[in-house]
Order: sequence, then structure tokens, then C-alpha cells
Amino acid sequence: MKRVLFFFVCVSIFWCGPAFAQIAEGGSGGEIAIPDIPGTSEAGSIHAPVIPDLGESDIPDIFPSQPEAPFLPTPAPGQAETPADWGTPDGMAEFERFLTGSLPEEQLTRIHRYGSEFFRTAPSTFAPDEAAPVRPDYVIGPGDQIRIDVWGMVEGSWTVTVSRDGTITIPRVGVIGVAGLDFEQLQDVLDEQFSRFYSNYEMSVTLGALKNIKVYVVGNARKPGGYTISSLSTLVNALLVSGGPNDSGSMRNIQVKRGGKVITNFDLYDLLMKGDKTKDIRLMPEDVIFIPTVGPQAAITGNVRRPAIYEMKKPVSVNDLIEMAGGMTSTGFRGRIQLMRVIDRQYRTMLEGNLEAISRDSLKGMTLQDGDYLRLFSVVERQCIVHVSGPVAKPGKFTVAQGVTRVSDVIHWAGGLLYYAADEAEITRVDVTERGPQTTRIKVSLGAALEGNPVHNIALQMNDYIFVRAVPDWQLYKQVAVYGEVTYPGVYTIGPGERLSSLIERAGGFSVNAYTRGAIFTRESVKKAQQQQIDEMVQRFEKDLLAVGLNELSSALTADETRMLQMEAQQKSRLLDALRNTRATGRITTMIAAPRVLRGSAYDIELEHGDKLYVPRNPSTVQVIGAVLNPSSFVFDKNLSYKQYILMAGGYSREASPERIYVLKADGTAMRTKESARGTTPWVKEFNQDIEWNLIEPGDAIVVPQKIESYRGLRQTRDYIDIIYKVAVTALSIHNITN
Repeated sequence: MKRVLFFFVCVSIFWCGPAFAQIAEGGSGGEIAIPDIPGTSEAGSIHAPVIPDLGESDIPDIFPSQPEAPFLPTPAPGQAETPADWGTPDGMAEFERFLTGSLPEEQLTRIHRYGSEFFRTAPSTFAPDEAAPVRPDYVIGPGDQIRIDVWGMVEGSWTVTVSRDGTITIPRVGVIGVAGLDFEQLQDVLDEQFSRFYSNYEMSVTLGALKNIKVYVVGNARKPGGYTISSLSTLVNALLVSGGPNDSGSMRNIQVKRGGKVITNFDLYDLLMKGDKTKDIRLMPEDVIFIPTVGPQAAITGNVRRPAIYEMKKPVSVNDLIEMAGGMTSTGFRGRIQLMRVIDRQYRTMLEGNLEAISRDSLKGMTLQDGDYLRLFSVVERQCIVHVSGPVAKPGKFTVAQGVTRVSDVIHWAGGLLYYAADEAEITRVDVTERGPQTTRIKVSLGAALEGNPVHNIALQMNDYIFVRAVPDWQLYKQVAVYGEVTYPGVYTIGPGERLSSLIERAGGFSVNAYTRGAIFTRESVKKAQQQQIDEMVQRFEKDLLAVGLNELSSALTADETRMLQMEAQQKSRLLDALRNTRATGRITTMIAAPRVLRGSAYDIELEHGDKLYVPRNPSTVQVIGAVLNPSSFVFDKNLSYKQYILMAGGYSREASPERIYVLKADGTAMRTKESARGTTPWVKEFNQDIEWNLIEPGDAIVVPQKIESYRGLRQTRDYIDIIYKVAVTALSIHNITN
């Protein structure tokens, strides 16, 4: 701690230059290290019982929230999501950008085309399973590997590959044309050829490595081009390898062309919505997969199971689009739907309706157009709740039937009354009137209500607040701590109105080594008040620094002057950091004496929960700190004066201010070095008249302040520097006493 103070003084000299201003760099204000009281939330501190939050009542949100505006606010520029690094530079199709743009009332949503996720999550391989059995309709072609096994009167095994001219060659049997045959026909042809040379045999024909084929993906594909794929590949395999339709490509009319003719029209929605792959045909060499331009689209968001942008293959009504989106969720509201439509490609308009109407002109049956945007909403929340607080087993919010549920019902739901609950409860009720809310308070007897007395067991209304009172001044235990040189240190419970003298007496009084003049009494409420004052001081200082710094920088005439002002601003910032790190101790400067002396005096203060008393041993030392040549601690000698202690510390330094010397007493008081100082401490004058009194006592600190001159840029910080310095000195004094 001495090294901390020395560092503090050195930084002060550096910061202020010729002025030698006093600054505590890194000082913390000196917390008093007293053992903890059990059951507290923080080491070395005690907190009063937590008071329940009496803020706004918040009904549990069991349904999806419904914003006031129909859509979400527009994001700031540069903060929009990027769904995938495909296609357009921002990863969105035109319709998606339209939906995420500036809509009426700053409405916004974020959805994608239905089916796009199927292609965005790429599989590890696009190829079909080569180990899968070959179907009978598989067409044999150049590159296919055929394995032939024969047994019986003749045995043999041949593995041959179909050549470019579509034939295979088998010894003795000769050349056999197999290209264009399906797998089912292949075995019949081979058996026919073998039977010309052999008889009484059995044959097994299987396929080994299969050929690759080349197909072309064109039109509105993400990655159009020619692809070499397995001969087992289907249309979906080719779409996956090419990335599927791009933002302008159709997902509902994908064509496979073979020999100039359209072989199939594939609707990807059949696969995604129904799992139907009947039109997912196997591809042949030189097939062309054509993805045309996307058809009309409509978007749907809100309380549906699959909100997305859907492509419409045929005329679709509002009800049809809801079914395409998986139907409404369980919390969807049928009483409202909202349709945004572009009229004649000139302006947007909004239509409102509901799903209950069944007329021909209702919004429910309206045919959707390209670019329509449909929104569904969540159900309206209707709850009738009451609040219960106070000493009940489970306080909280309870749903009631208005005018039916009674006080006794809610008390039972809350688990009943706790043993320290008072009989009287207060019900706060807010009624709606033409002039505004009218608040009334009703007092009821809980005992009578639980017995069924109709006068007290009244029917409850929505938003009633039932406050069950506790017995007066209820607190299970109030605890205080006493440590150090007492006979029985520890944590004690106290009763209402108990005072300091009683605590010392219960602790067995002081030990023979106790130094009551240096006793430290701290209180949590005082600590909070002190810290609040320090924080307010820091805020004021910060405002002053900002105002003065701006004015000075604006008035600088040269670069050197500007640089000096910037250096001063940096040093002031360090001072501000030191102020922020200052922590209050919560110490109350009071007399600590034997119970018989304290009892009946003004210093026999009433105890509070969390109070701490620490009684140290006699330190037998005196500190000399501040502007002396060798700040240090010296053995106490009652025959020495403060001047002699200063001489022992090497005398004054050049920066000393002898006329401002003061003594920081071990009991927390401070006094000037005048002969009349004895009368400045009330308890010394009142209780120690018969005791020989010295200005310097064990545990005291003689403080020699430094001169503070008001240079430009330092006038506003002088008082703050002095505060930090004195806090650091106080912390050092407390540290010396407690150790």
C-alpha cells in the first residue's frame, strides 16, 4: 500500500509539472477488508432483502407476437441479410428485393422462393448410388461393363465392356450388338446367341461399372452448361449438380428434351409438397434440360406453416395459396387477412378481408395476380388475469373468470398464506370510465375470505391486484458483524432497535489488545450514498473537461500549443479514469468505547442489517505521508510532536505546503495541528477529560499536502485532484490500522 501511495505522488508530480498537482493514479479508495457475513451475495458485503419489481405488468406471451405495423421496419443501409452468394449480387430475386424494400408504413418482411432451400444446401455428391440395383428398363450403351457367368455343361465367366459401336465380343460366340437394348432384353439376346453353340447351361448377366452420359442444362439455371453424369442419373440429379433454377427460372415447368421433342414437364412442387417422383425420369445421352422463365408469383407470410414466395402454375385463389403454404398455424387468426397488390404496374394498394366470409366477392375467393403479397396474423390475445403478491407460497399472475372467481380461490391457487402473513389484504382495482381510469382500493380479511364470508370473499375482476401484507416490520433475521479484538467475534442477529453498545456487550467486550480509537464501523446504506456522490462528481468533472477542452483547442494559435493542449487532455482523461475507480468505504466516523460509556450517548447508534464493526490491535506506529523526502511509518512515541515526526521523514520537500498540514486520526477524523485541536473532536472532549491527550496518537497519519498552482488547463481539476489524494491517504491509513 505504501508503494501505491508513492506511485500516486510520483504520477501527481509528472502530470502537473511545475504545479505538482496531486493525483492518485490507479487508487481505489481503499476497501476495508472485514470478514464476510454468511448468506450474503457478494464477498464482504451485505445486501438488504430484495424488493419485488413493481414495474409494468406483463402478461405471459403464449402466442406469437403481433406487431402494431403489419410488417417489420426497413433495415439500415448495409445491414440487410445475404441469404446466399448465388445469382444476383445481393443474393435476392427482384420479387424478394421488392418485398424487403420500402413498403407502406415502413413495412418489411424477409422470405425466399419456395424450393430454393432444396438447392442451397448442396449434398456431398450429386451422383446417384452406383451400388443400387439396375432397373430392368436401363438402356445399355457404349461404356457399360457387362459380366456374364455360365455354368452347367459349359462353364465360363466373361467381363466385357460395350464398345463405341455398341457391341461386345465373346470368345467362340463372336460379336454381339447390345447398344439400345434395355437390361431385361440383354439377357434374352445373350442367351439366344449362346444357345447357338452350347446347350444344357444356366446363365447370369449383371452390370459392373456403368457408362457416363453427357446432358445439357440450359435456360434459367444457376450454372447452365454441359454435364457428364452417371447413366443412372435422373432429372433431379442433374438439377442438383447445376444448382437448380436461378431467380428467374421456373420450378414448375422444367422440360426434358430428347431428339427435339419434349419428353416430360417436371413440376418440382410435386416432389417437394407430395414426394411424387413419377416424372423424375432417367436421363439419356444428349438430353437437354430446359428451365423456362418463372411464371406468376405470389408471396405469403405470417401465421402459415411455410411462408414463402410461390409460383402459380394455374389461377390460384387466396384460400389455395394458404393451402400451398401448409395451411394456417394453430395460432392463426381467421378474422383478418391483408393483401398488397400492384395495380397496372403503377402503384401499390392494400386490401383487407377475413377468412370467414364466403361470398363470391370476398377476399378469400379472390384470384391472385403476379406480385400479390398476402399476410396472415395471429389470434387476438384475451386473458383475464389478477396479480397476487406478498407472503403467499407462489405469488404471480392467475387467470380468473371475471365476476365468478373469488379471493379464496386465488389464495388457494397461490399455495396458501405463509406463516408471517397478516390477516388484512388490499385489493387494487382499476375501472374504466368515460373520464379515464378510476382506481379503488378494497381491504379484506383473508381469514374471513377463506372461511367463505361473502363480505370479504368478493368476486374478482380483470387486472385486480391483491397485496397480501406481512406482519409489521417483518424480517426473519437482521445480521451484523463484529470482528477483530473482541472476546467473541462473529455474525450476530439483532432485534428491532438494538444499539451498538448492546452488540459490543454481546461480543464480550474488547480484548486487552483492542485499540478502540482506530475501530472501523461501516454501513451499507452509507456506502451506497457515498458512492452515488462520487459517481455524480465524476459526471460533473467529465462534463467540465469536455467543455474546457473544446474551448482551449479551438483557441490554440500554433501547432505546439495544440500539441500541449492535447497532452493535457490525455492527462485529464487519466485523472478521470482514476476518479471512476474510486470506491466508497461506507465508514461512519463515530466513537467506539466500552458499553457503559456508549450507553445513553449520541454515539450509541441504532444498528442496521449489514453493519460491520472491526476493532484492530494497537498499531504502535505513526505515518508521515505527502510532501516529505521519505514518506514512511515510525514507532509511536508520545513525547514526540508532529514536527519531530516530519523531521524523521527527512523534512519538507520543495513542493510542501506547511501551512496546510493536518493529522488524519485513526478514528477517521482529521484536525489541524493547532493547540485547540483537542476541542474539535466531541467524544475526546466529552469522554476523555481525565486522560492525557496528545495530538499524535497510534495509528494516526501526518499529512503534508503539496502546493497546487492554477495553471491554464488545471484550474478546473484542482479540487478533483485534492479529493483523490485525500481518498488515497484515507485508504492508506485504514490499511495501516487493519494490518
